[in-house]
Amino acid sequence: MMRAMTSASPSPAAPSAAAAPVLEARSVFRLRASDGQQVAIVRDVSFALRAGEFATVMGPSGSGKSTLLHLLAGLDKPSAGQVLVAGDDLGSGDEERRAAVRRQRIGFIFQFFHLLPDLTVEENVTLPLRIGGQSLRRSAGRIDSLLDLLGIAHLRGRLPHALSGGEMQRVSIARALSTQPPLLLADEPTGNLSSKAGEEVIALLRSVRDKLGTAILLVTHNPRDAAAGDRVLFLHDGALRNESEMRGGPFGVADVFHRLSQLGI
Repeated sequence: MMRAMTSASPSPAAPSAAAAPVLEARSVFRLRASDGQQVAIVRDVSFALRAGEFATVMGPSGSGKSTLLHLLAGLDKPSAGQVLVAGDDLGSGDEERRAAVRRQRIGFIFQFFHLLPDLTVEENVTLPLRIGGQSLRRSAGRIDSLLDLLGIAHLRGRLPHALSGGEMQRVSIARALSTQPPLLLADEPTGNLSSKAGEEVIALLRSVRDKLGTAILLVTHNPRDAAAGDRVLFLHDGALRNESEMRGGPFGVADVFHRLSQLGI
């Protein structure tokens, strides 16, 4: 039976309704030229993510998920509309300013890890701190706690080639969190992992949200991963199916499959 989509008990880290959004999309469009015409890859997307929320965006391949995530991360600019991160409009200013907002306020997890092969686990995790000119000595205790939280403290001296896929993804999560960003964006984070390792990564992301209060937005085509969200948004042909949004998760995977069937996605 479909679980209720509203009024579920919030998790301990659930935000208050009055909290300002960590991430907000306002009528975002992304157009691209195709055969002499402008085609909408992302169409009129609007939603807000507050501190401590874990939301997932579910959609099939080609639905515009990666394009949307790049817009939300400031890696691309909307053709129309606004993306705000902690109140900063990513569409204003130049690339240098957008890069500064990304470094300070956004952590990004990729499907293929993107670890530097010649750096140890600890060096990969602390790389954003060094790039930002932050003191490693002052951050040492926090980094130790982060490595413990993600279960990789015993791997700190290893190089990436000596790690499993699941371990490499844990390192990439730690790296994304090293600067204490209020927002974590995840692009198909289990897509290159075994089913078991993927389940562990999703459980770790929920633990990160619960223990650190980080807002998380995960995009996926995997119903299992989508079901882990407290809120599931369905993207189809570049548009969010807001009328079908699921709330009050995490959900059973069958709930997501059932909703996909209802939507004909």
